[in-house]
Amino acid sequence: MNDNHDDRLLMQRIMEKDSAALEQLYSQYERVIYAFAYRIVQDEMAAEEVMQELFLRIWNHAERYQSEQGKLTTWMFAITRNIAIDMLRRKSARNAASPVDDEVIHLIPDESSNTEQVVESRWLGLKVSEALAELSEEQKIVVDSIYYQGMTQHEVSVQYQIPLGTVKSRVRLAMKQLQKRLGALNLWAETERREETV
Repeated sequence: MNDNHDDRLLMQRIMEKDSAALEQLYSQYERVIYAFAYRIVQDEMAAEEVMQELFLRIWNHAERYQSEQGKLTTWMFAITRNIAIDMLRRKSARNAASPVDDEVIHLIPDESSNTEQVVESRWLGLKVSEALAELSEEQKIVVDSIYYQGMTQHEVSVQYQIPLGTVKSRVRLAMKQLQKRLGALNLWAETERREETV
């Protein structure tokens, strides 16, 4: 998969103020960023504002992205999280009668706050990447579309013109293969829940 390479090219074009590249980035990640923001702010309009602020910052400060430090999506999620938490704090300050509980903010994961967690997360990411590399191309497409791009199995079926039963079968086989490789790392509870809901 060439997602990282494509993302780097997109960001290079955005640095050069190519508005078509920003539109492409927006189209590619709008849904997953919105869903992530909504999970934090729990409000549709606020999630839209967070998303718009994110893409504005990317347009104005694309040079801050360093591809060697990680995937573009990781960088985007970190910025989204910061924008969303800032928004919750501002809202809390304006509405002192119903302040945002600090405990709620602490429940939102911050991957950068603990060096040990960051190292462990990168190690797990490496193991997952290695396991994904062993999948067939057909399996990689459905896994990437569903688990990284946020598509449903039905959307994958329509987009790639694959029968829905085949999509489900490929997901199931890929999950079994990944579980066999990664089962000892206890990564599967969340993945299996996600598979049940798509």
